[in-house]
Amino acid sequence: MTRCGFVALLGVPNAGKSTLVNRLVGAKVAIVSPKVQTTRARVTGILVEDGAQAVFVDLPGVFAPKRRLDRAMVDTAWRGVEEADAVLMVVDAPRALKRGAEDEEERIVLEGLAKRGLTAHVALNKIDLVSPHELLALAKRYADTGRIGEVFMISAATGSGCDALKRKLLAALPEGPFLYPEDEVSDMPARLLAAEVTREQVFRKLHKELPYASSVETVKFEEREDGSARVEQTIHVAREGQRKIVIGAKGAMLKSIGQSARIELAKLLDRPVHLFLHVKVDPKWDERRDFFSAWGLEFDPK
Repeated sequence: MTRCGFVALLGVPNAGKSTLVNRLVGAKVAIVSPKVQTTRARVTGILVEDGAQAVFVDLPGVFAPKRRLDRAMVDTAWRGVEEADAVLMVVDAPRALKRGAEDEEERIVLEGLAKRGLTAHVALNKIDLVSPHELLALAKRYADTGRIGEVFMISAATGSGCDALKRKLLAALPEGPFLYPEDEVSDMPARLLAAEVTREQVFRKLHKELPYASSVETVKFEEREDGSARVEQTIHVAREGQRKIVIGAKGAMLKSIGQSARIELAKLLDRPVHLFLHVKVDPKWDERRDFFSAWGLEFDPK
C-alpha cells in the first residue's frame, strides 16, 4: 500500500523553509533569497520515495501582519497548517539562540499551534553555525513547550541531517494513493514559477537597495513552435526611484536580472526561454485583487 500526504513547513520568516523544501525534493521549486518574507503563497514540492509521496508545502513565514498582503500571507500559512497531515516547524538555530525564548515572532508560531491544538516536529536549521552544546539546550527549549513532537538537527544548505528527517516524514504519512504523477516535482503553474524565478533575481541583485515592496507578474507565457518559450513580465515597484534602481544605469541592472532569470528558467523548464522584462511604477500593486487571486491569497482574510 502506498502512502501520501501533505507536510506543511511552518516558521518565522527567513528560517530556511524554501531551502529545505528544495533539498528534500531534490529540485528547485521554491525561491531562496536573503530577504525575509520571500514566500508569499503556498509553494509545493513533491517527493516520491520508498512507496510514499510527500507533498511539502512551503508556507509564508508567520509574523505580526501590518498590511493587507501581510495578513493574506499569514492567513495562507495557518490554513496550510490546518490542512496538512504533518507539520514541520523550521527554526533558524542561530537566530533562536540569539533572540531567546522571548522572540515575538516565534511566540506567535507556538501560540498559533496551541490555539489550533496542533503538534509539530521541529527542524533546527543551520546547525553548522552553532555548537553541539547550544543545540542540545535549544532542542530542550522546544521540547518543553508541549507543542513539539520530535526535534531534528539539520542544515538545509549542506544536507546534514536531512535524510533522517525525510525518512521520518515519509514513514509518518497516511496510507493512500498518490495525488500527483510520480515524475512531477511541483504543482506550481509555469506562469507563477517564471514570476518567482525573476523575483528571486531581483531580490538577489538588489536586496540592499530595493525594499520589499516589489513584485513580478508574468503577463504572457507562450509556447513557440520551435520548442522554446516566450515570457513577458512586469516588475512592479512602488515608487519612481525604485524603478530607476531596477533598471540601473543605461539599463544594465535590468539586463543583468533578465539574463540570470532566463538562464534559471531555461534549466527549470528544460527549453530555451526568450524573456522580456518591463518595470512599472504602481504604488498600490499590493492592493490589487487579481494579484491576490493569482497567488491563491485571500483578499480579505479573516
